[in-house]
Amino acid sequence: MKRFSILLIGLSVALASAQDDFDRLTFHTAAKPLSKEAKTEDWPRFLGLNDDATSGETHLLSEWPESGPTLVWEVEKGEGYACPVIVGERLVLYHNLKDVDIIECLHPETGKRYWSFEEPNRYRDRFGYSNGPRASAVIADGHIYTLAPNSWMRCLNLESGEQVWVRDLATDYGIPQYFFGHGPNPLVSDGKVFMNLGGSKGIGVAAFDAKTGETVWETPHAWGSSYASPILATFHGQEKLLVYCGGESRPSTGGLLLIDPKTGELHDSFPWRAEKYESVNASTPLIIPGNRVLITETYEIGGCLLQVGEDFTLSKVWTAEELKCHWSQPLFMDGHLYAFTGRNEPDAGLDCWDAATGERKWREEMFWKTEIDGRTFGWSYFRGSLLRADGRVYALGELGTFSTLELTPDGVTENHRVELFSAQQSWTLPAISKGLLYVCQNQREMKTGSSPRLRCYDFRRAD
Repeated sequence: MKRFSILLIGLSVALASAQDDFDRLTFHTAAKPLSKEAKTEDWPRFLGLNDDATSGETHLLSEWPESGPTLVWEVEKGEGYACPVIVGERLVLYHNLKDVDIIECLHPETGKRYWSFEEPNRYRDRFGYSNGPRASAVIADGHIYTLAPNSWMRCLNLESGEQVWVRDLATDYGIPQYFFGHGPNPLVSDGKVFMNLGGSKGIGVAAFDAKTGETVWETPHAWGSSYASPILATFHGQEKLLVYCGGESRPSTGGLLLIDPKTGELHDSFPWRAEKYESVNASTPLIIPGNRVLITETYEIGGCLLQVGEDFTLSKVWTAEELKCHWSQPLFMDGHLYAFTGRNEPDAGLDCWDAATGERKWREEMFWKTEIDGRTFGWSYFRGSLLRADGRVYALGELGTFSTLELTPDGVTENHRVELFSAQQSWTLPAISKGLLYVCQNQREMKTGSSPRLRCYDFRRAD
């Protein structure tokens, strides 16, 4: 058996047999009843059940009053970019408040708390960004799995909040801090937790037993850990693991690994990483029909569509230098790709690309003006996020703008835009479940000064 660490000290769990109010929760109003005709889905991990920022939810709002959708409840939160995850009547919020990592389980409809798990963590970002988690929690088979930026991966019981196991991956694999800490989301399937590692011991990817944390298999590879999520996909009738690697390294290396999830066997690797030292791969691979997969980065070389052969080798179909997604997920709809692209705010915009040819059909930057403390500022979605549900596309801008968009190969129509708040680094993809939309405000509100928080909005359509 491979050497590993299981640590069972230094934890704090506050158990609640029922849902409790707590001082960071503000409840505003009850959500509308859920339509009997509505289809609903859980949101158990960062990009939803399909790992592509889409949901099968129906009977959702397509428009709302000028003041915006109804705010049901809000919870003040600490630092971090983690997306809330929801299964049934349990929502998990993962953040860092005053140098304490907090994993707390809330009721999705009221915000009341079942339990809270706390662990001191004084991680400091080298570039001055958030000191909280980058990776979102994952809910699977009655358990919660998290990865802290200092490479501590742990498993908790969803019902009680009790810790089941924890791994110090930095020690076990020699993982450095990287530019922004350790950030890929865990992936849980078939009793295993898949993780992009890297580190001085030369293990690129590993699978751990979901019940015990013990190592199941390891895939040696020189490419370091990225900020993209590992995903599973079926090619030629067989399920395979895709891991988009590429963190801090000199010279800069990274790319896509295609792995057998049962054994850890590496089928093929495709290098795709900017040569620039201060660069990372952060956008999760997107599966395209026809045994194809899109990978994209924002620092130099942009996007690349790959073909997965019957022998599970990877070959290039086309490249598009300007298809530069920083961390957000493109949407694939009717043969086209829609994505917010651009490394920084001034060069960001919304693009449409032909998925068959890699030709860009259009680009829109969509600027407008807003006032803060009597001053007028240029405003946009900048490096925003796209969420598709109920036959429409919702957009969240990185400063808190929210709208519905009609996206076609001929252009974009913006509908029902509202400023949910005005706060920088609103980079977390919203989550949706049972007609309720969850949006993270990750920085202090510029107009009101309100602290970071998770907000729950009523998106149930009245029938």
